[in-house]
Amino acid sequence: QEPVGFWDPAGFTSDGDASNFKRRRSVELKHGRISMMATMGYITPEVVGKLPGYLSPSAGLKFADIPNGLAAISKVPSLGWAQIAAYFGFVEFSGGFEDYKSGTPGDYGFKVLTSSDPAEKTKKLSAEIANGRLAMMAIIGMFFQDGLT
Repeated sequence: QEPVGFWDPAGFTSDGDASNFKRRRSVELKHGRISMMATMGYITPEVVGKLPGYLSPSAGLKFADIPNGLAAISKVPSLGWAQIAAYFGFVEFSGGFEDYKSGTPGDYGFKVLTSSDPAEKTKKLSAEIANGRLAMMAIIGMFFQDGLT
C-alpha cells in the first residue's frame, strides 16, 4: 500500500500461507473499524457535548455526570457494563469468525461505501486499511495521554 508499499518487519507473511494472511487481514480490518469508532467516541463528547437525561435513573446518574476518557470506567454502573459486554458479544458472534475462509476478509455485505468500479473499490478498501491503522495508533495515543494527565 502506498506510500510505504508492502511492509512486514515481523515476518508474519514469510511462510506464504494465504489463509493465515486472510485471517490476519480480517482481524486487522475488524480492529481498525473498532478503533475508528472508539476514536470518534472518545472525541465526540468533548466536541458536541453529552446526551441529555439519565444514564441510570435508579441511581440518579446523568450522562453529564460521567467524565470523559478513562475516568468514565469507574463511574458507569455494573449493569451498564454488562449491557455493553452483551452488545459487544452480539455484534461479535453475529458477524461470524470465519469470513476470511468464505470470501473477502471484512466483507459483510454492506456495500454503501464501496464501488462497482474495481479501481475505485481497491482505492477505498486501501483507504479503510490505512485509516484503521491510523485509528489504532490514535486511540492508544489518547489512552496514554489521558492516563498521563
